[in-house]
Amino acid sequence: MVKNEIEIMDAKGLDRTIARLAHEIVENNHGIENLVLLGLRTRGLPIAERLNDKIEKIEGQKLPLGVLDATMYRDDVFKKIKLPKVQTTEIKFTIDGKKVIIADDVLYTGRTSRAALDAVTDFGRPTEIQLAVLVDRGHRQMPIRADYIGKNIPTADGEEIRVRLKEIDNEDGVYLVKTSEVE
Repeated sequence: MVKNEIEIMDAKGLDRTIARLAHEIVENNHGIENLVLLGLRTRGLPIAERLNDKIEKIEGQKLPLGVLDATMYRDDVFKKIKLPKVQTTEIKFTIDGKKVIIADDVLYTGRTSRAALDAVTDFGRPTEIQLAVLVDRGHRQMPIRADYIGKNIPTADGEEIRVRLKEIDNEDGVYLVKTSEVE
């Protein structure tokens, strides 16, 4: 942990949160029939994989799982990133007529989620799209809301949320990071 970080969720808390999200998804959809799961690159993918493992424990089978990269669908892609790192989208099943659940780590302005909606509709016409996020930190710039929220963590100017996952960062945890001194 870095000096300017406050641990919000440890590995056990993260696991419990993902288990709760999986139960909510199954419950709200009355099972898993007609559901597919897409993990938004980068940290949304391991979250989607973990959700899928929990759903399998609940329902006895996994959902079709795909990977979604919405980088080039962002309206701020060239303003925010000089040379965007575009990765592959891998959806090896039809989403036509399906309920699509997009998994991501942090919901902030809503721009990534809006881009994900555009990306999904390029692959077909689902009957419904739902959003599952580990953390909602507020500060929307788009009219986007998550259907499933692991934890609401309101942030102030000069703060951000960092999600660390063992698949990418070799540790599990959620941290509130002070990026500048708030007056």
